[in-house]
Amino acid sequence: MEKNNTGDPQVGNEPEKVLYTAKIHTTGGRDGGSAISSDGNLDIKFSIPGSKGSGTNPEQVFAAGWSACFIGAMKIAAGKMKIRFPEEAAVDAEVDLCLTGEAYSLQARLNISLPGLDMAISQSLVDAAHRTCPYSKATRGNINVVINII
Repeated sequence: MEKNNTGDPQVGNEPEKVLYTAKIHTTGGRDGGSAISSDGNLDIKFSIPGSKGSGTNPEQVFAAGWSACFIGAMKIAAGKMKIRFPEEAAVDAEVDLCLTGEAYSLQARLNISLPGLDMAISQSLVDAAHRTCPYSKATRGNINVVINII
């Protein structure tokens, strides 16, 4: 197994093709820090969750990315299944920052709304998306994830 520069083993095989690389420069961390993308499209300030700071936090950014990616994965699955994907579809992602003893961790819930689709079709789309979404793959086996179709 290959090792990355932290010495951790890499999971899976090397990709055949890199489709996109996000480049973000972050300073200061979650308490008053900021992050900006190399193209300038993302420019955010950070603040501690629950504080009076005006910035976002890493959990919100992660939830936004995962929910957007999950919708994309469901659209791809719908296309393959020849199902009309509802324009009103939504994912309400909830990412918890947890503390057990002195160890921090995450857990998440994805609450998925697919108006106009019956439960069996909705479940098929959600299952396919959860198998293929890169965020779902990254979290699988690493954090508690609950997926609800609402």
